[in-house]
Amino acid sequence: MHRTRSKRHPRSRATAAAGAAVLLAALGLATPATAAPAQSPDDVSATALAQIATLQGIKAGASKTESKVDSKLLVRQKLQSGRLTANALPALQQGAGATTVVDIRATKVTPDLISALTKAGAGVRAVSDHYASVRAELPLAAVSTIAARADVKRVEAADEAMTQRELAVPNVPQESKQQKAARIQGELQKALSDKTKMRAQAGAVTSEGDRAHNADLARQQFGVTGVGVKVCALSDGVDSLATSQAKGELPPQVDVIPGQEGAGDEGTAMLEIIHDLAPNASLGFASAFNSDASFADNIRALRFDRHCDVIVDDVIYFKESPFQDWIIAQAVNDVTANGALYFSSAGNEGNVADGTAAHWEGDFVDSGKHVGKFAGTAHNFAGTGGSQIFEPISDASSAGVPVTLHWSDPLGAASDDYDLYLLNRAGQVVDFSQDVQDGTQDPYEILGTPVFGGSGLRLAVVKYSGQDRYLSLSALRGRFSDSSDGLKAYNTPGVTVGHSAAKDAFSVAAAPAAAAFGRALEPGDPPNPAGPYPGSFSSASKAERFSSDGPRRVFYRADGTPITPGDVSSTGGEVRAKPDLTAADGVTTSVTGFDPFFGTSAAAPHAAAIAALVLSGNPGLSPADVREALLATAVDIEAPGADNLTGKGILLADKVLAYTGASPQPLVQAQEPSVVPTDGGTALDPGDTAKVRLPVTNTGDGTAVSTSVVLTSPTPGVTITPRSKAYGTISPGQTGVNDFTVTVPVSQKLGQPVVLDAKVSFAGAYSPTTTSFSLQVGTPSPVVHDFAYAGAPVAIPDNSPVGASVSIPVSGIGQASKVALSVDGTTCGTDPTSTEVGVNHSYIGDLIGTLTSPSGQKATVFQRNGGNGHNLCQVVFTDSAATPFASVTGLDAPFTGTWRPVSPFGGMAGTAADGTWTFTVVDAAGGDDGFIRAVSLHVNGYAQPASSTTRPANVHPVISSGPVRPV
Repeated sequence: MHRTRSKRHPRSRATAAAGAAVLLAALGLATPATAAPAQSPDDVSATALAQIATLQGIKAGASKTESKVDSKLLVRQKLQSGRLTANALPALQQGAGATTVVDIRATKVTPDLISALTKAGAGVRAVSDHYASVRAELPLAAVSTIAARADVKRVEAADEAMTQRELAVPNVPQESKQQKAARIQGELQKALSDKTKMRAQAGAVTSEGDRAHNADLARQQFGVTGVGVKVCALSDGVDSLATSQAKGELPPQVDVIPGQEGAGDEGTAMLEIIHDLAPNASLGFASAFNSDASFADNIRALRFDRHCDVIVDDVIYFKESPFQDWIIAQAVNDVTANGALYFSSAGNEGNVADGTAAHWEGDFVDSGKHVGKFAGTAHNFAGTGGSQIFEPISDASSAGVPVTLHWSDPLGAASDDYDLYLLNRAGQVVDFSQDVQDGTQDPYEILGTPVFGGSGLRLAVVKYSGQDRYLSLSALRGRFSDSSDGLKAYNTPGVTVGHSAAKDAFSVAAAPAAAAFGRALEPGDPPNPAGPYPGSFSSASKAERFSSDGPRRVFYRADGTPITPGDVSSTGGEVRAKPDLTAADGVTTSVTGFDPFFGTSAAAPHAAAIAALVLSGNPGLSPADVREALLATAVDIEAPGADNLTGKGILLADKVLAYTGASPQPLVQAQEPSVVPTDGGTALDPGDTAKVRLPVTNTGDGTAVSTSVVLTSPTPGVTITPRSKAYGTISPGQTGVNDFTVTVPVSQKLGQPVVLDAKVSFAGAYSPTTTSFSLQVGTPSPVVHDFAYAGAPVAIPDNSPVGASVSIPVSGIGQASKVALSVDGTTCGTDPTSTEVGVNHSYIGDLIGTLTSPSGQKATVFQRNGGNGHNLCQVVFTDSAATPFASVTGLDAPFTGTWRPVSPFGGMAGTAADGTWTFTVVDAAGGDDGFIRAVSLHVNGYAQPASSTTRPANVHPVISSGPVRPV
């Protein structure tokens, strides 16, 4: 694909570097010149000129390798190495520590790259093969070594993210890892105790949004509950998932991708909201917080691997471009093109109508003021109306604010170079971002305000070289306000950016369901609106004052092709009407810290759950039809008609379901069959005939009529009579049964399962459903064969998807009939440094254990269970155990005894046991470490059958017919 490059600044990099050297020598880096205060707040002081010149000198003199490194990392390296004195930039925020978390953008992720990172002392945090990106904690001294590799395009400071939760009480001290573990452990124990004692609950905790959106009435009126639909969320984490399940606030089965459990509980709270409105929808989750590329991977995995119909998130990564769909938005495009519905928080970054925003976008206007003495001119925010090169940040909203700058060059091909500077009232540089853009980089810069804020902070955008471009400047969760020394604030609509603004995504704004948000966003702000609860939303409802506005102007298609070639200014591109819809926030969940739950983080799952009700009552409805229904029935609020704050309006579930003509749908699926050989034996052997009793259950909302089953087998030589059976009418929640006769060929290999495919047909949109079952062939041997790992202890890398693996060779078994895994040890205790336990680790709740068979089948053994407990020792994982390991808490440590694994090992029965098995442990959180020391595999094979002379030569089929017998 041909891309047109803008003309470069006529001065070469070498010339600029030479000029910089002369200038910096004149200024003196160790003791920069001090000038008299500026005459006007918009004047550039000599202090500012000198400090920016210092930074520009580093940029101009950067080597080819240094040009691939994030500019802040480069300056930090020079400060720590003494090549730059702190006196040159006395107010500059400086990173501390010998390591830094980075995103390595590569041409391809290879084992050689991962090995190089490991050898350099890096801890690998996330790997994306699809997007060729690695997140790692890297020694600062090794940054240049990694950047020098030919397969590395960029080494960037790790792209940060935030959820769109709005805290009623800001700046709440964060719990330590141990404090959080102790709290969750106590909550889980109480929930389990209450459940065991059948203690009466005070009442299920239900989101007020269920009432405010009329979802409760819709379920009653239309009889739909989310059946047949899978809704999946992406957020920070699901730390309290087990607690919510024990309380009955979430169903027992939630599909969490192993290794993607995350940290935090916003995901748990979002799932509770979805379950409140669509109680019979299936649920899934993956973290969005491992890295930007991992987030994109997980969006795709939830659709293509976990088959989610509706996906919702509440996260923004700061690098997401407003002007082109980047990797996260591209992942959203992939799943929506495949038929998924995608919902995302519009954001809590404020809006122009309420005066709560910190966003300006528009064409670059050359102020004629040179900043840095030798390169670059500053943008004039006043435009034709005056001259002002600084954008002031409100003192009251200046603490820990990420500030992003994007411009209208294509991603990966920015040839126009813009820089961003944060200064204080005295003209000192507080932070900066000045990466090199010379044709292969992204048009993006980011800096941050001080953690505790500041007084008189102001931003300057400098065009270092290249052509005038359309700019987007955002101080996320900050506010641009007139300064006390005379600077005027400039704001424009359009702070909603990134994947929330993807064309086919639903960007969701927030309106309160119940009580008003509990604090003023800034001192002196007007009161926040309250919601209608226990009533429902109406045209009188108001959006939250912090909810982000649109629209979103986009200049490039995802592949970098310009939408309006030759025009990437305010008259070019396309304008997307965002946000799309509004939904409830300020609601109650049972999750600690999320009562109430404010922000567009709470709004998006309400909208997603209503969409699940639509799909449940109208299976097969196209995404375009769902979009039409949601937008056409939304109740207009705020400005008349569609507006850039609330979109088409606020959702009411009863109106949407009436529009689509929703009706209760049956969903009938075959259940595990029982098998009784007709020869009176206890096992199904080669040559046997057996009665197979097949139950089918209607888990749907509607009655299933004309239900029938066709039972077939892809296993050669297997006969089934009759091929089909009528099951008649099955009411919701009921089960019907029928008997089939299955004959196994004499030639069937011992241990090779017979596969049955049960196709269930009924009158309904979800018909037919097909379920496969494996019937074990042969008598399992009672003899258990033990195979132990015999190698040296293997270190489990902290917080790394690479993990640690040990191999267990198995031979002489043939087909496996039963598999169990033990983590061994000689002396059990809680000393995390013990060498006498099977796995020593100081935080078992960080770990995911996986068993892989020689054929590649995988089973999750444990998945972030056990909290802050230490060590696994003399513990057996087997399907026959009464208690799942998922129920353990840190108080059960050291973990011993017999437990049921997360994923059944039964799927490995009937497969070849001989070969190399692999046990892998991944540490998915930081701060703790340990070793795999002693593990064993326990395998049963099959007993040899009796001689054929003692068996009948022919077995006549027995055919059972008659009415359905309810179970």
